[in-house]
Amino acid sequence: MLAALCFAACTKSNDKMVNEQMNKWDKVFPLSEKVNHQKVSFETQYGFTLVADMYMPADVQRDNVQCTKLPALAVSGPFGATKEQSSGLYAMKMAERGFVALAFDPSFTGESSGEPRRTASPDINTEDFMAAVDFLSKLPKVDANRIGIIGICGWGGIALNAAAADPRIKATVASTMYDMTRVSGNGYFDSADNETARYEARQALAAQRLTDPQSMAGGVIDPLPDDAPQFVKDYYDYYKTPRGYHARSGNSNDGWRVIGTQAYANSRFLYYINEIRSAVLIMHGENAHSRYFGEAAYHFMVDGKAEGYKTVGAPNPCPENKELLIIPGASHCDLYDGGYTEPAGKGEAKNLIPWDKLAEFFNKNLK
Repeated sequence: MLAALCFAACTKSNDKMVNEQMNKWDKVFPLSEKVNHQKVSFETQYGFTLVADMYMPADVQRDNVQCTKLPALAVSGPFGATKEQSSGLYAMKMAERGFVALAFDPSFTGESSGEPRRTASPDINTEDFMAAVDFLSKLPKVDANRIGIIGICGWGGIALNAAAADPRIKATVASTMYDMTRVSGNGYFDSADNETARYEARQALAAQRLTDPQSMAGGVIDPLPDDAPQFVKDYYDYYKTPRGYHARSGNSNDGWRVIGTQAYANSRFLYYINEIRSAVLIMHGENAHSRYFGEAAYHFMVDGKAEGYKTVGAPNPCPENKELLIIPGASHCDLYDGGYTEPAGKGEAKNLIPWDKLAEFFNKNLK
């Protein structure tokens, strides 16, 4: 049944369907003429239904095009965002470059199922990526041996966790990544990395579970204080302006349940990433406040040890296909959509995401 929802192999392009999809377009970016788009859904092993946007190169479905199986990518993130935002843009840009690309809403998020809303789980979120790989593997137009993933922001850490768990994932990009388990347990820049701070946080969450478990908090602060840190201003510039605002995005609106990410604080995602044999590219902005997450993850992945990691593992058996890419002049949110000049969301778009470099990485390693 799921396959019937997707692009049939070498079918004739249906102009009416394409026009209908364009009329219903609800993304924060325009639809490229180089791709076809279709909404699909699939199940996870936990019983959730994930809703996704599928992008495919437009010329694949034209008349008389020889049937070929294409490499595919599953994309998600940032943490708290939806497929209509950054992940959809990444998927569309990769489809322009020859990939079948799936941008999905995680469990409890956007149009995907899961109650209560705005909840997250290290296990369930890792399964979301693996379920997307299951789905792509069964499509007639996809080469099941050439599947990669892209995780953005908090989903960069989740992508690395999925790559460590699932050898079907042949290549991974973690863009402007957060390690959500590290920041949840240690605070920003490890400022609360001590037993006392964690115990106080645990006490507060335990009390919250009995008083008001559905209470919401977080999201991007609005109105924006004048003395807000630059990275908070950057989040506002993306999520609260026409540049990236979306009605279903938790980051654009009321955030998360207060206890919705409690499990993250007591977990650690990246314990086994030094055993990832497949290719990995970690991409960060030079000026990103989150850069320390990606650099530490890279060094732990390659060397088995890094600052901020209490565990020590063996060096990676395949270090030659691991890469750390720093984008000059880019901030954290610049790698959501390429960045904008001032005023945010209204200025001229920059082009700080090296789309061709990402395509080159995947083409090299999805073999």
